[in-house]
Amino acid sequence: MKTSLLIFLALCTFSVFGFNSTKMNTQSLSQNKALVSEKDSILRHVVLFKFKEGTTDSQLNSIEESFGSLPSKIPEIVDYEWGLNNSPEGLNKDFTHCFFVSFESEEGRATYLPHPAHKEFVELVGPFVDDVLVVDYWIK
Repeated sequence: MKTSLLIFLALCTFSVFGFNSTKMNTQSLSQNKALVSEKDSILRHVVLFKFKEGTTDSQLNSIEESFGSLPSKIPEIVDYEWGLNNSPEGLNKDFTHCFFVSFESEEGRATYLPHPAHKEFVELVGPFVDDVLVVDYWIK
C-alpha cells in the first residue's frame, strides 16, 4: 500500500512539473512571437552554396556580382552581405559561399522569392550549383 501511495505521489509530482514546464514553454513561445512582430525585427534569409567541381573563378565572380546586384533591383531587401568560408574546422561540407539577405517582413521575402531579378539569378547560378542550403530566421 505504501509503495502504491509513493508511486501515486511521484506521478502527481511529475505531472505538476510537466504541466508547469509546458506552461513555461507556451509562455516562451508567446514571447518569441512578440519578438517577431516588433517593428525593428529583421528576417534573415541565409543561402549557402556548394559549387560543382570545374566551376571557374570567372563564373563564380559572375555569380557573386549577380547576387550582389539584387538589393538594387529588389527594394524589399533591407540589407545584404556575403562572404567565403574560411573556417578552420573543416565542417563546411564543401559549401564555400554564404549570402545573407535581410527583410523587414515575411511579405518582403514573399516579394523577393518570385521577383524576376531573383528568378534570373537562380537561372544563372543553377547550372553551377552542386548543393544549396537555405535557412530563414528572425533575429533575436
